[in-house]
Amino acid sequence: MESRLRRVQRIVAGIYLGIPAVLLVVVAAIASTGTPAAWIGCVVPIGMLVIGFVLRRRHRYQPRWWLGVAGLFGGLTGLTVTLFPLAVGVWWPAILALPGLILGIVAGLALARAADRALLVPFDPELAGTPYELVFRLRGIPLAAVLVGADSVTVQSHPVPRAAHQFRTYPLTAITGTYEFSLSGSERLRFPIAVTHAVASQGPAVILQANGEDWVLPTNQAGTLIDVLTERRGS
Repeated sequence: MESRLRRVQRIVAGIYLGIPAVLLVVVAAIASTGTPAAWIGCVVPIGMLVIGFVLRRRHRYQPRWWLGVAGLFGGLTGLTVTLFPLAVGVWWPAILALPGLILGIVAGLALARAADRALLVPFDPELAGTPYELVFRLRGIPLAAVLVGADSVTVQSHPVPRAAHQFRTYPLTAITGTYEFSLSGSERLRFPIAVTHAVASQGPAVILQANGEDWVLPTNQAGTLIDVLTERRGS
């Protein structure tokens, strides 16, 4: 378990510190071919590095933030690498700005997914005793997720809920049942919280019973979610 968690933290460090560091090296290499004024471009990666250092200390056990930071840092890196050569008189990389932005976002998201997978797959019951907040994405519901904390579980329709109708939190003691279920794809899903839209798709799901409410949560990690809830409720 210790080696596994170290691997997770190495990937997280790669997101928060590695991406800005790579960008700093690239920008410095480009700036070295131009005038001294071109070195001002290093402000962007240095700023990202400082922000990444601060945020990593806050987010290292909160996977819900990894995806957003990875996408943002990756996108900024792709955009800067293609646009900064303009500062030294090289114009042609600028035509690749949009592909660079998209590629950077995709690469960043891939790193975040790798960290998620390293943490959760295969599920180890010892994770229940770690400080990690475990996140499970909901299939067919954009941006929605289930967050399993040390003593509560939250269902939210947005990564950063701004209103009470966008999330519902239950203490683990309020959960009365968890059952694995298989959706045929023809079901009409309804949620007590506001969601952009819910598209039922064939695959595994979890029926979560808490405080008299029944939730149907479509997730490809249904078995793992039930295991996490069972272990943390027991502890």
